[in-house]
Amino acid sequence: MTTSAESTARQTENDDATPRKLPDNADPVVDYKTAADRPGRLRGASYLTIETRQAQRLVYGRAHSDELQGIIGLVKFALVMGRIWRAAEFDDPYADWYLHQIHEVLTNAQAEVKQATDQVQEHLQSVSGIEISVAHSLKPVQIPLHFPNAYGYMGGYLIADYDTLVRSVLTAVHVALMTRDEGKYLLNNHGRIIRRGFLLPTRWKYCVITRDDLHQTTQRGAMAIKAMGELPQEFLDESKRAPHAPAIRKPGSRAMTSTTVDLLDDEDGSEDEEPAKA
Repeated sequence: MTTSAESTARQTENDDATPRKLPDNADPVVDYKTAADRPGRLRGASYLTIETRQAQRLVYGRAHSDELQGIIGLVKFALVMGRIWRAAEFDDPYADWYLHQIHEVLTNAQAEVKQATDQVQEHLQSVSGIEISVAHSLKPVQIPLHFPNAYGYMGGYLIADYDTLVRSVLTAVHVALMTRDEGKYLLNNHGRIIRRGFLLPTRWKYCVITRDDLHQTTQRGAMAIKAMGELPQEFLDESKRAPHAPAIRKPGSRAMTSTTVDLLDDEDGSEDEEPAKA
């Protein structure tokens, strides 16, 4: 008569004798624990170093008041970009279109800022017999950046380049290689270029649509066209997308449902992740 303990022991022996399929189709020479263990989620740290007040104001923007119009800064820009990014991820073609436009605007703005900086620095180096170093802050500010997608960081790179331009221009004014009015015009002009780039995402409207709504001419799709205008065909058929656009996840999954709720919550001003902290 077989006891319960003996039966359990035999079952254990049989289980041990049966080879278990290894995760990820790993080579059988690897033991199960080695193959089954998984690295944890990645975490990193990024900091934007600011040396001028002009650049710092582009990070935080300005609140609207009766006297002054509000200005979109990097923090608000990143919040809005998070909503557009998630809508594009769940097949909103208008979000895809705006990601592409914003990518081009930021890229062109960065090129203009760098070109102006190169010109000013060449001017500083053109003085015969005198070596001029670009001024640095004695106490720069470091702002930690925590963005859920690439576009917040692109905005951060743009502000970092503008910070370098400001230091170069203020140095040139100080050493009499540029007049105060010339310096002010150059900084104001390029500051406006950056602010226009940060403002562009606010024109996008969340219409709760997917490409199928436009293909099938649903009522929701018609409302989106009325709100946002005609969508270029290349964004409807996915033949053109921004370089940093997310992979598209088609609707119908539980993830789609939860993200739709998150986007609706965002319209009330809530946000899952704070994009930048002072």
